[in-house]
Amino acid sequence: MLTGVDLASFLGHRDQLIADLEAQHPRVGFHARDQVLTMRGPADEVLAAEAVVREILQLARLGGAVSRHDVKEVTRMVHEGNGPTAAQVLSEPILTVRGHAVRAQTRGQRAYVDAIDEHTIVFGIGPAGTGKTYLAMAKAVQALQRREVAKIILTRPAVEAGERLGYLPGTLEDKIDPYLRPLFDAVGSMMDPDVVPKLLASGTIEVAPLAYMRGRTLNESFVILDEAQNTTPEQMKMFLTRLGYGSKMVVTGDVTQADLPIAASGLRVVNRILRGVEDIHFAELDSDDIVRHNLVSRIVDAYSDYERSGQERSGQDRSGQDRTAQQRGDAP
Repeated sequence: MLTGVDLASFLGHRDQLIADLEAQHPRVGFHARDQVLTMRGPADEVLAAEAVVREILQLARLGGAVSRHDVKEVTRMVHEGNGPTAAQVLSEPILTVRGHAVRAQTRGQRAYVDAIDEHTIVFGIGPAGTGKTYLAMAKAVQALQRREVAKIILTRPAVEAGERLGYLPGTLEDKIDPYLRPLFDAVGSMMDPDVVPKLLASGTIEVAPLAYMRGRTLNESFVILDEAQNTTPEQMKMFLTRLGYGSKMVVTGDVTQADLPIAASGLRVVNRILRGVEDIHFAELDSDDIVRHNLVSRIVDAYSDYERSGQERSGQDRSGQDRTAQQRGDAP
């Protein structure tokens, strides 16, 4: 019985929910009529599908609209069958923006959001599309609205990916702006467009290159460092030591997409240095947490497999060269 929800919104345009359920349970037929959803198929698979539908229905009652990704994630979580229910994990909104609830959409994202609540410094590490920056921004806006912090500071390194800054036209501000534009866009998606310019003008929200953080102490602030894989170890240390009283920091990045030509990524190094330090948490997100097009998950996995096989081939080549050198008497 599909009660407690708006049926048209729950089923979606042209019963999209039914199509998504059938994609996840290909041996089960779904049919919705009035307030009744009927399932037909092998008994064990119908029972599994019923558990998924109950979770999706509860999620809709608690959290409103159900996305196509929700169907996939709820199915995965129900089949795994460990921990809290999918509805409990996914239903709690962080904030509501223009009638749309911003919330974690996977178990990994929920663990990441909870870690931000529980720790002073959190590193969100994972591939593109896992919501690292988006969820951190939502938590920053939530903290500002609750008056837990006095300002939000957003920063990222202005690293050149193949072209020099001088190649870009305009003033220094014009050259830097493309690197910071994603952060401005993220702010705009989280707040009323009329409010954002006023907060930027008053300094309540600050968006600046990482270099501008040097020499400062950031008190009562929610600070987000984005694209941290493009920091050097020295820059990462400089940033982390800006932490002041009443502040919280979130560092996000994808170590597989660094643009640094030579120097080691500060995000890689800090993982080895600070892991295990009290009140610092490393949240690891993976392809299961990607909430973009399904192809993005497959692309990330394909690249990971390719890089892994390349490392194995490289190791085999080195061991083969060592054996050859030993046979020739060249190796010690």
